Amino acid sequence: MARKETITKDAIIQAAFALLQEEGIEQVTARKLAAKANCSTQPIFRFYKSMDEVTAELAEKSCEFFQDYYDRFQRQTVTPFVNLGQAYIKFAGEHRELFKFIFLSPDRCGRSMYDILNGSKGNVSREIQSATAQGSRNAGDLFTKMWIFIHGAACMSLTGDYDLSDNETMQLLRDSYHSFK
Repeated sequence: MARKETITKDAIIQAAFALLQEEGIEQVTARKLAAKANCSTQPIFRFYKSMDEVTAELAEKSCEFFQDYYDRFQRQTVTPFVNLGQAYIKFAGEHRELFKFIFLSPDRCGRSMYDILNGSKGNVSREIQSATAQGSRNAGDLFTKMWIFIHGAACMSLTGDYDLSDNETMQLLRDSYHSFK
């Protein structure tokens, strides 16, 4: 009689995602993943040809996690790019390892940062349209300037060098938007 499979592909990717969140992508190795999933390495390689396939699936799962985070983020202003910036900065501070994996990886698993941010719902596109509707002559250029500022603040949050309150951050983002506009 065949042995019953006790470990599923979903259990493996959930364990890999937990390991990624706790220790970072560098620590998602076959041995550590097997220990986290409470199995041998054999089930991992039954479902995945290589750890690169695990990493690719983690990239998709991580991007979906960020998109869900942003979708649930409470909107506090109609000023373009401010809610997106606030969510991105908070995400960096709250989910350090995911932020590094998604936004600071050299190849971002073949995606541009813009594509990741824009997501399937057109987050950035909507913000650019909103800026245009509010009178911006070059909303794409405005986004670029805002994004350089936002990404820098998020990196400071990641390293623990960002100590502004949510209200101070919102005001700083609003001020930046109006100065760049």
